[in-house]
Amino acid sequence: MSTIPARQHASPGAPTSQDAAAGTTLAERARTLLYLARTGSLSTISRKQQGFPFGSLMPYALDASGHPIFLISTMAMHTKNLQADSRSSLLITQPEVTGDPLAASRVTLLGNVRPVTEPEITSAREHYVKRHPNSNQWVEFEDFSFYFMDVIDVYYIGGFGVMGWFSQPDYYAAQPDPLVESARGIIEHMNRDHSDALVLLARAATGLEPQEAIMTAVDRLGFQVRMKTGAGTRNARIAFPREVRNPAQARTVLVEMMALARQK
Repeated sequence: MSTIPARQHASPGAPTSQDAAAGTTLAERARTLLYLARTGSLSTISRKQQGFPFGSLMPYALDASGHPIFLISTMAMHTKNLQADSRSSLLITQPEVTGDPLAASRVTLLGNVRPVTEPEITSAREHYVKRHPNSNQWVEFEDFSFYFMDVIDVYYIGGFGVMGWFSQPDYYAAQPDPLVESARGIIEHMNRDHSDALVLLARAATGLEPQEAIMTAVDRLGFQVRMKTGAGTRNARIAFPREVRNPAQARTVLVEMMALARQK
């Protein structure tokens, strides 16, 4: 897989390229975001106004390889557009964003959307209904059909300063981060019960003197903090000393890091 390309911006909250390099790949971040979200914006090419993009709110599911799956009506305008031209894009944004939306993660998939073939229908239905249980009410309607997106290119933005294209093979080879289901709980626990320790960890890792540090993201290789300093807000990535694969391992590593930071 490719390493994370980082691009610097004038924003004081932009992470350094060293911060970015300590993290997971763009493809892994994108797959994790797609796993977390349930709905995106599907843009098709308008039949009515040739060449113009036509945006639609679109619930989706993912198969094991990461193909987005849609259940759409033959009467929908986006379906009519796809029947004329399969080229499309799917924009997914980070769920439940607080604060500046431009600091949140988002990913755009470009690809061709095609009807699911007969051998694929059972699997597509299972993935979709698991993701959207309410779809049981219309999944058998004759005017609804399953569609797959065959992804050809991906662009990911991880907030200010981290962004880039990555290839189709990288996308399909990546997997959601193993902490994807537990990340929110880890973040809430650290910010609620260990805010003083986060300040110590941020100080030890960056050499800055933050008055406050908030964990904003965590994955198998480390975590992201947003610090309030005398010079303004700063973001930093703090690497774990070793990879973690579950909440228990994350807790053990964080306890070790906090003990070491207190000694310093």
